[in-house]
Amino acid sequence: MANPLISLLFGRDPRRVVESVTPERTLSDVVLPTQTRSALEHAMAQVRNHALIFRSWGLGERHAVGRGLTFNFAGPPGTGKTICAEAVAHALGMKLLVVNYAEAESMWIGETPKNIARVFRTAAEEHAVLFFDEADAIAMRRSSSTILPHDREMNLTLNVLLRELEAFNGVVIFATNLAANFDPAFERRIRTHVLFEMPGVEERAQIWQLQVHPSKTPLASDVDFHRLAKDYVASGGDIKNAVIKAAAAAAAEPGPDIGKAITKKHFRAAMEQVIAARSIMQQSVFNDRPIAAPIEPIANLQAIDARLRTMTLVSIALAAAAFLASLLALAVVALR
Repeated sequence: MANPLISLLFGRDPRRVVESVTPERTLSDVVLPTQTRSALEHAMAQVRNHALIFRSWGLGERHAVGRGLTFNFAGPPGTGKTICAEAVAHALGMKLLVVNYAEAESMWIGETPKNIARVFRTAAEEHAVLFFDEADAIAMRRSSSTILPHDREMNLTLNVLLRELEAFNGVVIFATNLAANFDPAFERRIRTHVLFEMPGVEERAQIWQLQVHPSKTPLASDVDFHRLAKDYVASGGDIKNAVIKAAAAAAAEPGPDIGKAITKKHFRAAMEQVIAARSIMQQSVFNDRPIAAPIEPIANLQAIDARLRTMTLVSIALAAAAFLASLLALAVVALR
């Protein structure tokens, strides 16, 4: 077991940086638009034919690096990217290593790139599919400024990521809803892009149906999932949240449990709540005129860096003063 003190001082415990998942969900557990499913099946075909292409057909002898299979799952939140990453690993009979970038990102200068390198090493040792969720956090465009330590660290981290992708001979999946933020050099390492679009009416109706148990969930006779699918444009994640909210509301109704059921009213009220919550989040993040004055990230980092530089200069000055005082004391003793 890793020593917590050593992990704190010299880097994160790799078991915290990556979470090992034994895949249980399959592609049959997710409802996807036809174009998305087709692109996903094309990506799977590349994985299955990897040995044929690079071993039997000799391309591995011509391409020593860049033989790994890197996929980008891009699309709005709640459209099935994470489930599909698990399903890909399940189809391949491999474990899924989910990277926790918040853990990989270290407060110590130079540690984050090392953590990323360890992640790839772990995936190779365990023969696992590597999954980076919210990948724009690590593969964002490199900064042209190297004044701030944060910018230098991010640039170095991306460089290490690019190097590891070139050397890695396994399967890596990146998922993001902000693909426009990717660095161009990173985009060139991606073998296949899979666009996860919002589901259409028929897909939404299927998603509604899949979110409830076919025999155990009590549904009132007025529930019409196809009508709900037509009335509400929502992602699979939104529908899941609405079903759970509706079930909680129905369970809270007065009376004996045996007579309770989820009604059309519960589902519609739950979906209205989900939509309202979504609009609040969009307002707080994207509104041009927020209620509170926004904190500019760069300005904030510059202020922090300025304080750090000031503290460093003060520390150096104090150390120099102490050193001079020591020399003076030694000189006085020598003169005596």
